[in-house]
Amino acid sequence: MYLDSEKKKEIFGKYGKSNTDTGSVESQVALFSYRISHLTEHLKSNHKDHTTSRALGILVGKRRRLLSYLKEQDIERYRALIKALGLRK
Repeated sequence: MYLDSEKKKEIFGKYGKSNTDTGSVESQVALFSYRISHLTEHLKSNHKDHTTSRALGILVGKRRRLLSYLKEQDIERYRALIKALGLRK
């Protein structure tokens, strides 16, 4: 599987406060970004997979809502996360 518990701990450790910090906005956005990149690669070779396309749209929406929340709460954390993940150009 592409996303096992070790990979999750690595993502949470890098972007969250600890390896078990699953609730912070930064760790959730980082996890969603990893899943989005995986689904995007899948859709490049399987462009007729409509179920995956729908799941990708849902994940992008969740990430966008979390980023909007973070931007309203703390603009500095938002800017740092965007820069670390390389989301905006």
